[in-house]
Amino acid sequence: MSSDHQPADSADPGGALLIRIAEGDRSAFEELFTTHSRILMAVILRIVKSRTLAEEVLQDCFTEVWTRCSGFDPGRGSGRAWLITLCRRRAIDCVRSVQAQQDRDYADGLRTTAEAGDQVEQTVIARAESDRTVSALRILPDEQAEPIVMAFYQGMTHTQISENLQVPLGTIKSRIRDGMKKLREELEASR
Repeated sequence: MSSDHQPADSADPGGALLIRIAEGDRSAFEELFTTHSRILMAVILRIVKSRTLAEEVLQDCFTEVWTRCSGFDPGRGSGRAWLITLCRRRAIDCVRSVQAQQDRDYADGLRTTAEAGDQVEQTVIARAESDRTVSALRILPDEQAEPIVMAFYQGMTHTQISENLQVPLGTIKSRIRDGMKKLREELEASR
């Protein structure tokens, strides 16, 4: 027995078991689990309100008992009080952790909703602009509208447009420039 611990009397059977567990006594650990798990589960369950979480917390508590029961000091209180305090702290930590995760999930949900709303708004604006542009393109003469559509909607280069339409490159550039000027004027007038 370590010099830190005073022998526990029969008035504190939990304390006696904790001292034996600190010395590596597995049967004392089993006995502690058998005699105290129900009351500890009740303490934890009152705090976490979920049986599944309470079972996880109880398991964590008994793991901690096995690894840290040398921290039990019979001079500061009973073994049962030490166990209940340990379980209460673990249960409160669990509730805080769950709440923090829910807060993060909520914030992420708000952010995702706001981003989705922004995307919808941008899509609506882009669609409206696209509709206005298409309407303005219909006003242009075909010789200007066709090279603009090929360049900006089909991604073709001026050289490709020239070859495709069998029109000199300089003429294509002039038609696109003149068509863009008329298109800009038409879009500004329709605002």
